[in-house]
Amino acid sequence: MTSVIDAAPARRAFPLTRAFQGLERLVVPALLIAGWEAFARSGMLPPALLPAPSAVLHALGDWVFGFDETTQTYSGHWLRDAFASALRVFGGFALASLLGILAGVAIGWSRLFEKTLEPTLQMLRPIPPVSWIPLAIIWFGIADKPAIFLVFLGAFFPVLMNSIHGVKTVDHNLVRAGAMMGANGRQMLTDIVLPAALPSVFAGLRIAVGSAWMLTVTAEMVAVKSGLGYVLWDSYYFLRYDIVLAAMISIGLLGYLSDLGIKAIMERTLRWQQTTTVQGRAS
Repeated sequence: MTSVIDAAPARRAFPLTRAFQGLERLVVPALLIAGWEAFARSGMLPPALLPAPSAVLHALGDWVFGFDETTQTYSGHWLRDAFASALRVFGGFALASLLGILAGVAIGWSRLFEKTLEPTLQMLRPIPPVSWIPLAIIWFGIADKPAIFLVFLGAFFPVLMNSIHGVKTVDHNLVRAGAMMGANGRQMLTDIVLPAALPSVFAGLRIAVGSAWMLTVTAEMVAVKSGLGYVLWDSYYFLRYDIVLAAMISIGLLGYLSDLGIKAIMERTLRWQQTTTVQGRAS
């Protein structure tokens, strides 16, 4: 009876705790926006060069909903532009994730792949993805393909390196225990090594999705005629810095939501790890 009575206040306090944590996350953005608004209205810079947050939000609202056409040709077309960028991001990211995980696991698990494949990949890794833009345009033209190619290059290596690290740092006691239980090489890889390497793999995926958004915007500035990056660059030519900042905010929000999606998948996939951690702390 006592445990039931004690549990009721705890259940009531839990939503309040979560609400308080949600408010904590808004403190820094709110302070930044307030400081930005105050500085923009101080007159130290012309409004055309530093629009206030209220002007940027107005431009973003018209871009999304098209209520007064202050963003001119972009009015009401935000969803179209965001969808075009998202297709390029997740197309390149999906390809980079698949090949990066496969190559990383192969290099981390097999000495043959480590000796034959890793040196070439490590030579390519320091080359900035943006330096491939001229070749991407020559090979693929002005369309989605060069953007997807650049996204792939930017997202591939974080996934690759974290997958290699995850496989190589698996606890050897787990591998020995599997061998003692009679597991063959394939079983140890799929049932022991891969699950143990997943935290590192997901860390690489979270880094990669951020790189994917950065690279697709870069590609849209040069090699594509649609998307958030194209709107950003085109608005710069017409001195519409309110739209430029609205595009930057859109990219940041979409990148944040993409990371939240991967984080949610990670928490669901690695629930066994969280349970093990809680049990270990309890003991």
